[in-house]
Amino acid sequence: MTTDEEQLPAEDVQPRRSTSRPFVVAAAVVAVLLVGAVLGMFLTQRAINSGQQATPGEGSVEVGFAQDMSVHHLQAVTMANWERDHTTDPELKQLAFDIQSTQLEQVGRMKGWLMLWGQPEQATGAYMTWMSGPSAHGMAMAPSTASSGGAPMPGMATDAELAKLRSLSGKDLDVYFLQLMLRHHQGGTDMAQYAHDHTSADAVKTLTKSILDSQGAEMVLMKQMLSARGAQPL
Repeated sequence: MTTDEEQLPAEDVQPRRSTSRPFVVAAAVVAVLLVGAVLGMFLTQRAINSGQQATPGEGSVEVGFAQDMSVHHLQAVTMANWERDHTTDPELKQLAFDIQSTQLEQVGRMKGWLMLWGQPEQATGAYMTWMSGPSAHGMAMAPSTASSGGAPMPGMATDAELAKLRSLSGKDLDVYFLQLMLRHHQGGTDMAQYAHDHTSADAVKTLTKSILDSQGAEMVLMKQMLSARGAQPL
């Protein structure tokens, strides 16, 4: 006695199995975001309830950082997902997975803060208005973090660059991903450094320190990986 699946040809069985993958990936993404959001809300609410910190308001460094860095991170997640699914290099696949999982959890944490603070997930005006003074000006002028034409924030890729990334394969894909992600990290760490230096919220200081540590280590690794492939940063 055989099951219905055993009676089907192999080519009929395989698509049925593979169609479940997008649902598994989507469920994993939601789970990571929820974990980050719950953690962010718990830590922030504890600080507020203890009377140690006031709730950040619109226009504050904390709110602006959470809104803008979430957007910045989500582009990195998009690029990392593409690389992970299209590279044949195990080293690149692992790096892309690490970036995707780490930054997605951090997005969840920042969105949890914004929900707790009663602030929208995205600012309605221009990006980066929470940064002011010499430090922000210096960051904007730094060659390593300058925005490409059409990119909303330092380090982010333009639509044309994302399209080029999706058009490549093999070593060309890996090199261009490393170049774009390295520049992306450089812009993101400058934003994190400014927030770390100008916030009084413990949760924000903790997260920005984590970003600086993890992305700093990844930048060193990406430079080494580019060099090993005979390429240079953008």
